[in-house]
Amino acid sequence: MTDFQAGRRRFLAGAGALALAGCDLGGPSTGAGASSGEILRLAEGLTMASQRNLQGRTALAREYTEADISPRFRVNGTSMPDSDTYTALLDNGFADWRLQIDGLVARPQSFSLAQLKLLPSRTQITRHDCVEGWSAIGKWTGVPLGFLLGAVGVMPSARYAVFHCADELEQTLDGSGRYYESIDMVDAFHPQTILAYGMNGADLGVGHGAPLRLRVERQLGYKQAKYLMRIELVESFSDLWGGNGGFWEDRGYEWYAGI
Repeated sequence: MTDFQAGRRRFLAGAGALALAGCDLGGPSTGAGASSGEILRLAEGLTMASQRNLQGRTALAREYTEADISPRFRVNGTSMPDSDTYTALLDNGFADWRLQIDGLVARPQSFSLAQLKLLPSRTQITRHDCVEGWSAIGKWTGVPLGFLLGAVGVMPSARYAVFHCADELEQTLDGSGRYYESIDMVDAFHPQTILAYGMNGADLGVGHGAPLRLRVERQLGYKQAKYLMRIELVESFSDLWGGNGGFWEDRGYEWYAGI
C-alpha cells in the first residue's frame, strides 16, 4: 500500500466517524468553515477525478499470484444475515435463490446460481482494503457484471447499478436498515468488476457473502456488497432511502471509495 493510500484511508475513517457523529469541522457550511460532509464530497471528487482522468477508466487494480493469497481473510461486515428468507435459502443450498436484474433494462431476467456458473467467468487475485485499516489478498471467481448487463440490455437513461442485499443491519419499517450499494456504469462495465460465487478455489462461504457478492476492485471494502439478491439499474438513487447510494453512504461515508 502506498503512503497516499494509507493516509487517505486514515482520513476517510476519521472524517466518516465525524460525519456519523453529526460533527462539523470548523462550523456550519454557511459559517467560517466547511462541514464534514462538504470535506468528504471534496475528497471524493478529487479521488474520482484522479483515478479516472489520470489512470484511465479501464485501469486495472493490481493482481497477485497464488503465493500471495493471505492465510487468513477476515470477514468484513456481517458474518450471517439476520433474515428468515436468507436462512431458508441457505438451508436449501441456495437451490431456490435467484438474482433478479431489473429497472432500466430492456429484458429483466433472473438467474439461478447454477445458471451463473455456466456463464463466462473471470478469476482474479486481488487485495481487499477495508476502511477499518486492514487488508487481505484473495482469489475471486465470478461472472463479469458487464456480461450480465449486456444480456439484459441497459437502457440509455441508466446511470447506476444498485445492489440490493439480504443483509439487514438495522430493523426499520421503511427498509433503510437493509444493506445496499451502488456503482456507476463506468465501474459496472470495468473488466475487474465481477459477481463472485467462488473464493480461493471453493464456493463462497456465508461469512464472505454466499451465494454471490460484488467485487469492484478499485474501491474500498464496504463497496463490495455481499448476499446479493437483486440488481436494479436506475437513473438516480436520490429516492432510495437516504439518497446517497448506499447503506454506509447514508450514514456519512463517501459514495466513491476509490483506492
